Amino acid sequence: MNDRVKLEPSWKQRIGSYLDRADMEALSVFLREEKARGKTIYPPGPDIFNAFAHTPFDRVRVVILGQDPYHGPGQAHGLSFSVRPGVRVPPSLQNMFKEIEACLGIPRPDHGYLTPWADRGVLLLNAVLTVEAGQAGSHQGKGWEGFTDAAIDALNRERDGLVFMLWGSHAQKKGQLIDGTRNLRIFPTAPAARPASAPFAPRRAPARWPLPGPRQFRCAELPASRRAYPWPGRTARSRARGQAPWGPRARSADRPAPPSARNRPRPPDKKPAIA
Repeated sequence: MNDRVKLEPSWKQRIGSYLDRADMEALSVFLREEKARGKTIYPPGPDIFNAFAHTPFDRVRVVILGQDPYHGPGQAHGLSFSVRPGVRVPPSLQNMFKEIEACLGIPRPDHGYLTPWADRGVLLLNAVLTVEAGQAGSHQGKGWEGFTDAAIDALNRERDGLVFMLWGSHAQKKGQLIDGTRNLRIFPTAPAARPASAPFAPRRAPARWPLPGPRQFRCAELPASRRAYPWPGRTARSRARGQAPWGPRARSADRPAPPSARNRPRPPDKKPAIA
């Protein structure tokens, strides 16, 4: 499969050999057979590895990892959450834009074309790189997960100070590949899983909140002292539980939860002084 795939050179140097594995060859056979049966596969073949083409290895600063490509006509083009100009913005991306606007005050664009993010160092990668038309998750377990694991592992081994935003339970399985002492891991719920009225990010942005946008690279390289920063607005109860104020699923897994108040040893009762 390696000789048939046009992978960006810096990525091919690090993960190109993975394409020679038997499971990747089986994946290639599976995709060809699906097309021979008349099934439509998204994204189109030339766009499957677009995430690597637009964001070379040494330019990655933020990784936004989704689950699998959009499965509607004309939507997927190889960048997670992105659609081409002129295509209606999907609900998941609408939710992301609303949170960016709420956190950073950046107005929502009238399109969902995220290639400028990719060109500036945001690796827009899905855990699975293809999907059958109209069948979400149809190519899970076919071999893509190992390949994208190899990409995440290469970044973890050779790069420091990256921000990994792992959206959705399927993408969050890759969190175990990331060293949380050198890179920041964030585990929000999938943006499509929440209505716009239920935020998956804090409404008040911390001083260095790592969301993509014009200011995202100020917070892409966090020093060790800021990787476990406190969020503004946290309550005593959320601090005791080690949670961000908007819920336990969105907090970073690299911030260990302190013991809850109910499990702390009770101080001994003071005896009244005897006059």
